[in-house]
Amino acid sequence: MASQTQGIQQLLVAEKRAAEKVAEARKRKARRIRQAREEAHADIEKYRGERDKIFKEFEARHLGSREGVMQRIEENTEIHMLKMEEMVENNKDKILDELIELTCNIKAEVHRNYFVVNPKKPRKED
Repeated sequence: MASQTQGIQQLLVAEKRAAEKVAEARKRKARRIRQAREEAHADIEKYRGERDKIFKEFEARHLGSREGVMQRIEENTEIHMLKMEEMVENNKDKILDELIELTCNIKAEVHRNYFVVNPKKPRKED
């Protein structure tokens, strides 16, 4: 009987050691996973920084700086506005003459669609 209890005690001790080893293995696994995630995150940030630097260099090379782009836009706008002002000056007299002509020489006519909308009225022959 004593040998049975001793065997059971040995089994319990072995089971306890096995549970401790499994728990320790799980802790090591969790630590390795956490470390791998941290390393991956660091690699991702490093890669993101490199790509961002490359993109900014590309952007600066092809588009120029944001200030340069804004300056070009303002210059183009100024040129466009000057051209429009010049066109206004060149065509102002012509347009004013046309407006005065249209305003002063009014020809009273019935609109051609008037008889289509009001069929009871006799249609004027064209």
